[in-house]
Amino acid sequence: MSDLLKNIDARTRLAGTNKLEILLFTLGIDQRTGRRETFGINVFKVREVMRTPAITAAPEMPAAVEGMVSLRGVLVPVVDLGKYVGVGEKSARDIMIVTEYNGHTQGFLVEAVDTILRLDWSQMRVPPDMLTAKMGGLVTAVTELADNKLVMLLDVEKVLSETTRYDDDQLLFKDIEPIADADRYMVVFADDSSVARKQITQTLDLIGVRYVGAVNGRQAWEELKKIAAAAEASGHKVSDRVSLVLTDVEMPEMDGYILTRHVKSDLRFEGVPVVMHSSLSGMSNQQLGISVGVDEYVPKFEPQRLAQTLRRLILGEQAAPAVPDKKK
Repeated sequence: MSDLLKNIDARTRLAGTNKLEILLFTLGIDQRTGRRETFGINVFKVREVMRTPAITAAPEMPAAVEGMVSLRGVLVPVVDLGKYVGVGEKSARDIMIVTEYNGHTQGFLVEAVDTILRLDWSQMRVPPDMLTAKMGGLVTAVTELADNKLVMLLDVEKVLSETTRYDDDQLLFKDIEPIADADRYMVVFADDSSVARKQITQTLDLIGVRYVGAVNGRQAWEELKKIAAAAEASGHKVSDRVSLVLTDVEMPEMDGYILTRHVKSDLRFEGVPVVMHSSLSGMSNQQLGISVGVDEYVPKFEPQRLAQTLRRLILGEQAAPAVPDKKK
C-alpha cells in the first residue's frame, strides 16, 4: 500500500495546473442502497496508507471516533469513516488512511483502497442539492468515471470539525474587532467546504465588511467578472467595488491557483489583493501561490490571523514579507 504514495512529493507539480490526484476507497456496503459507494480524498492530504494498528479506546469520544493510535511517538485520533457516513456498518475496516494538513494528523478507517486517479478539477462537479442535503454537506465534489461509476470527494475538514471539534472554540474569534467604515469594503471569497465558509463568514461579520461567497473558483470568477463589468459601466475602478479576494486552493471546476491567475492577469483587477486560505500549508503550496501572484497565504482555522491579514490588506497597511515561514 505504501507504493501508492511513494511518489507523493512529485505530485506537488500538479498544483497550479487545475489538476489533482485522488485516492479512491470504499467504506462497505451501504445498507440503504445495497451498493458499495466509491469515495475519494485528495492525495495532497494523505501521508500514508497502512494496516490499522492497535487502537486504544478513549472515554467520552464521539461515536465515530474509535480512539487513538501511536504513530512514531505521536498520538493520532482515529475516525471510522463508515460509522461517520452511516454505511457499511457490518464491514471490516482494517485499512487506515493517515491524513495530515493544517498542522493536524488523523487516521481514517476504510474498508479498502483502490487506486490513485488523476483528474482535472474541471471534471469535478459541485454536488447537486439533493446529494448535499442527504450527506449533510459531507461531499464537496462529484465526478463520473469511464465505467459510469460516481466518485464522491469527501470534505475531511467537516469530518474533523464534527468528530474532534478542534475548530469549535469561540476563543478563536476573541478580540476580532470591526474595521472603521467597514461597509465601504467588500470581500469576494471562494471555498468548497461548508465548515470553512462558516468560519470565513463569521470572521467577515466580526470585522464588518460586506462579502460575496462562492463554492468554487469558477463561481467566484463569474461573480468577479459581473462586478468588473458593472464598475466599468459606471466609470469606477474595480478596486473601488472589490477590496480583496480570498480563495481556497482545492475546489471543483476551478481551483484557487487558476482563479488567482485570472484575477492577476486581468488589468481591471489591478490593486485588488488575493489571499490564499488553505489547509494545505506545505511550503511548496505556499511558494506556488506566490508564483501565481497571491499576495499572502493564511492557514485555515486561524480566524484571528485571517482577520489581521484582511484588515491590513484592505486598509492598505504595510504588508508582511511574502516569503513563507520555513518552520512550517
